[in-house]
Amino acid sequence: MDWKSVSVSHCWLLFCLLAAVESVPIDKIKVNKVEEPVEQATVETPDTGLYYDRYLREVIDVLETDKHFRDKLQTANIEEIKNGKLAKELNLVSHLVRTKLDELKRQEVSRLRMLIKAKIDAQQGKDAGIDHHALLKQFEHLNHQNPHSFEPEDLELLIKTATNDLENYDRERHEEFKQYEMLKEHERREYLKTLDEEKRKQEEARFDEMKRKHQDHPKVNHPGSKDQLKEVWEETDGLDPEDFDTKTFFKLHDTNGDGFLDEQEMEALFTKELEKIYDPNNEEDDMVEMEEERLRMREHVMNEIDSNKDRLVSMDEFLHASEKKEFVNADNWETLDDQELYSEDELQQFEKRLSQQEHELRIKSDDLLKQHEELQVQHNQLQAQKLEFQQAVQQLEHQKQSQQVHPPAGSHGELQFHQETEQAAPPGKAEALPPGHDQAQELHQPAAPGHQ
Repeated sequence: MDWKSVSVSHCWLLFCLLAAVESVPIDKIKVNKVEEPVEQATVETPDTGLYYDRYLREVIDVLETDKHFRDKLQTANIEEIKNGKLAKELNLVSHLVRTKLDELKRQEVSRLRMLIKAKIDAQQGKDAGIDHHALLKQFEHLNHQNPHSFEPEDLELLIKTATNDLENYDRERHEEFKQYEMLKEHERREYLKTLDEEKRKQEEARFDEMKRKHQDHPKVNHPGSKDQLKEVWEETDGLDPEDFDTKTFFKLHDTNGDGFLDEQEMEALFTKELEKIYDPNNEEDDMVEMEEERLRMREHVMNEIDSNKDRLVSMDEFLHASEKKEFVNADNWETLDDQELYSEDELQQFEKRLSQQEHELRIKSDDLLKQHEELQVQHNQLQAQKLEFQQAVQQLEHQKQSQQVHPPAGSHGELQFHQETEQAAPPGKAEALPPGHDQAQELHQPAAPGHQ
């Protein structure tokens, strides 16, 4: 499906929520008219990061094929989408669409069950008795009590869960960045502890110098202000700053021509400001911090301009914001360097948790080492038993070969006796004896009278 070829006049397809992930370029579906199908290159939308991302997208794709649902979507507002009112329209879609949605739900339930089983197997090392029905309760984007058919409740749950998850995404990103910064400072302090006094002073001086170099940058314009947009107009667009026009600027940067500036298009406007602060070739500039700065800029502008909170900026919203006095007389932008990202108390709490985690890891490591040693002992014992068995087998083979080459003495003497007996009779004198007649007895019979 080409996300740029379909549009919705005011609200951008069932899940405006797909636009919520920072740094993820997602084109919204906002259609003013349905055009005749034309051949276009397929635009693959990036993953939202949700564990049910594929299911969410497949449901959207199927629902878009129903004309009734698409028409209802054109007149729905963001609140009707969020509160589940739009979900009730599912009862009026075609049978074919419902059938496809049923199959998607069955596949999703099956996938979740396999994930549950794999998780338990990994934890317990075996397939314990699994109550899939109970464990499915942890997944809120579908109705687990009915795993076979896709109902309006499923659509409502999917909308609400995805909306909530994506709205919390930025907050989680901020928290992850905070943890990153505290870990960086913790590692720096731990490194300083390993140095003697002289080297520690040198390292502190080097750190202060890098910090000073990072903060020594040109003025950063307030994101979304006239000065900031005019700088883009002049340096990026190559236009005369005297000819700056907000309406023309909006159309110029609505790169997909859908009548809205989405979050991706808004973030592109901040590139020049970020380049003033961060250079990937400079040791003192942290690119993780640059992405956090980009997120802060985007959030600020969307909060200022996006009046209906649909995560899109319309032409009207953009022009209205340009009429405010803050657009012309904007305050200086405070970068991350001007913010207190965490307190000393928070850092100490973080280090305490980190120490506890390290302690638990050491215990697990010691247990694993002990298990390894025990397994090594068992392995050595098995190897010794295997060697003894191999030696016993070799000994038996050797004895067997010896018996074949040198038969027992008794057996060899008997054969020799018969050979000598047969040689005692002169050639040609031996007479054939009756069957069963013992020749040895005949030779030892006493001579008859008169024959002595």
